[in-house]
Amino acid sequence: MANNILEMRNITKTFPGVKALQDVTLDVARGEVHAICGENGAGKSTLMKVLSGVYGYGTYEGDIVFENETMQFRDIRDSEAKGIVIIHQELALSPFLSIAENIFLNNEIKGFGGLIDWTKTNVEASKLLARVGLRENPTTKVRDLGVGKQQLVEIAKALSKRVKLLILDEPTAALNDEDSAHLLDLILSLKGQGITSIIISHKLNEIKKISDTVTVIRDGKAIETIAKDDVTEERIIKDMVGRDLEHRYPDHTPHIGDELLRVENWTAYHPQDPSRIMVDNVNLNVRAGEIVGIAGLMGAGRTEFAMSLFGRSYGSKISGTVFKNGKEIKTRTVSEAIANGLAYATEDRKFYGLNLIEDIKRNISMASLKKLEKAGLVNDNEEYKVADGFRKSMNIKAPSVLAKVGKLSGGNQQKVVLSKWIYSDPDVLILDEPTRGIDVGAKYEIYTIINRLAAEGKGIIVISSELPELIGICDRIYAISEGRITGELPIAEATPETLIKYMTMEKAR
Repeated sequence: MANNILEMRNITKTFPGVKALQDVTLDVARGEVHAICGENGAGKSTLMKVLSGVYGYGTYEGDIVFENETMQFRDIRDSEAKGIVIIHQELALSPFLSIAENIFLNNEIKGFGGLIDWTKTNVEASKLLARVGLRENPTTKVRDLGVGKQQLVEIAKALSKRVKLLILDEPTAALNDEDSAHLLDLILSLKGQGITSIIISHKLNEIKKISDTVTVIRDGKAIETIAKDDVTEERIIKDMVGRDLEHRYPDHTPHIGDELLRVENWTAYHPQDPSRIMVDNVNLNVRAGEIVGIAGLMGAGRTEFAMSLFGRSYGSKISGTVFKNGKEIKTRTVSEAIANGLAYATEDRKFYGLNLIEDIKRNISMASLKKLEKAGLVNDNEEYKVADGFRKSMNIKAPSVLAKVGKLSGGNQQKVVLSKWIYSDPDVLILDEPTRGIDVGAKYEIYTIINRLAAEGKGIIVISSELPELIGICDRIYAISEGRITGELPIAEATPETLIKYMTMEKAR
């Protein structure tokens, strides 16, 4: 079609033993925001890597037509030369270089004698930063920026390459609500400037807000393309998982027992600024078989509480008392916390939760190697057997437990994290953002695992930024604001409005 900036025809991509894409066709109209949805591992990112030249011509079958010209991109430089720029979920910025240096990396502005003209570089970087709404000095080191601002630097970098088609892979996955809203507004602003965008996202509310068209991919195939006026969450979910999800959350009948964990007067200070209280005199408890939620805005102290409780892995200026089954326990180190029956699945699974260059087997066993020790050595056969048992019971989609964790989808990585901590046989499991960055089908599986652990009598603490998720899976919810517990609600009384009221409650001055 004349109005299409991009046509991908019958794209097929095969890896050893896996057909990642099968005859996928995608049409993108000039100047639109086109969303691509699908479960983890459905083929979304693979399709965009084919388009952007990450997987070069000859490694796939099918045709790419961009601005009515059939393309044969050998690598990413070829696609960028035509105005196609991809921003991956894992940002490709050098933390030790300045904003300006990152923007013009491999695209330097040169002056007399072929040397870099730093004055012009910084001036042009400032202009690009203004276009994305970022008020930072271009000489600022990227390491000194938050993730939201780094995302804007990536977009400024794309604009420096005279981008015509911008591809964003899960651009808001690691952003808070404010940064996410700003980024979405920027994408719409770029649309007004004539820039076409393809956005991969699991956040269906964001897709409905900004997309003109939605294409759903399942098991490497394009299932359906939906116009904006016909987009509903129910329709997208059905296309993604191949069935209706009558209930977004599995049925849960709690069988709650005696108090399992109690935390009293827990206080933690910022590791670099001992004058800042991050967790302020928190008191909470969890009973056997109970799923307890912690709701709070970014920076409210949720993660700081969990990390300081689990082996004081958040600074050292921490005080308070922990009881398990009515007896005081110590959690001064991670090893001590594990020995006393606690486990913590971090919100940042790729940085803190997993060794991405190791295989599934070693990741599952790493917190419990003593259980596999024999004569001072790890029993490799038993380690394999244990890991393979989790691979099957947790439905981890991988050919074997020898597969590298870094190659798995987000949902399967999260199942490996859960397997690691379940194998440590904890009495209390703290889950920090357990479904962040994974699709609705994988989320349902995670919720089912949480229910199963609760049914076994374990105490579960779930920290989540998604209020519907907390309301959908928990038995009781605490709200936290400015490091303090501001409310405690049984699930029958928990509504988004009530929780937000407590989450935004200011500390008495």
